[in-house]
Amino acid sequence: MLFSTATIALALALSANSRTFTVNNACPFTIWPAVFTDLNVGTAVPNVATGWTAAPHTSVSFSVPNNWAAGRIWARRNCDFSSNPGPNSCLDGGCNGGLECDPHTGTGVPPATLTEFTLSASDGLDYYDVSLVDGYNLPVAITSSAGCHIANCPVDLGPNCPAYLKGPFDSTGFPVGCKSDCLVDPDPSNSPSCCSGSYNTAATCPSSGVPSYQYFKSNCPNSYVYAYDESSGTALWTCPSSSNSDYTITFCP
Repeated sequence: MLFSTATIALALALSANSRTFTVNNACPFTIWPAVFTDLNVGTAVPNVATGWTAAPHTSVSFSVPNNWAAGRIWARRNCDFSSNPGPNSCLDGGCNGGLECDPHTGTGVPPATLTEFTLSASDGLDYYDVSLVDGYNLPVAITSSAGCHIANCPVDLGPNCPAYLKGPFDSTGFPVGCKSDCLVDPDPSNSPSCCSGSYNTAATCPSSGVPSYQYFKSNCPNSYVYAYDESSGTALWTCPSSSNSDYTITFCP
């Protein structure tokens, strides 16, 4: 089959304006990956369903616009969408909408390990991180085809999670999550754990005010642990947008 010069040029242009993301399930069990875009920030969305079933040791690749902003990818555990599909269909990480998360309100139910992306920011950088701000439910790593820094939380934080944060638990009693201090705070509207109220600035919300900070950060130093963790220098990572990097998200790396 012959292609016209115009067709080839269009294909190259489309390729130059998007990246390839790959989501790997390296876990020995099924997970349910999910994708959410904050449409209040940008309208560009990945060319993939907002949720799917990933059998063990399978992967899915898809294109993501170069200007994807305020996007997140995470995975859900122990899901059953056969009745009452919605945020409570999964033991953790569930979303409004069921298997496919609602594009406007389908953020993950904590605790959930998040991977977050903003591509081609105004300063010429891609920004990405692994966030434990909403707690933890699976180990994950972000790698780039450009060889930029790996953002990850490679440790299963559930078993050794502080008792007051541990859970939820599966049918065998195994902890499939570890909550953040903010999630259990009795006053989340004015909290040093949530960096809210009178603690809503970097100056008034140091990491020392988050009781479990060292547990999360020592085990997952290349992750974003609380609202102002950028000061650690190992929370938010960048890659030159000019590298047109593709990204791979691997659960249970």
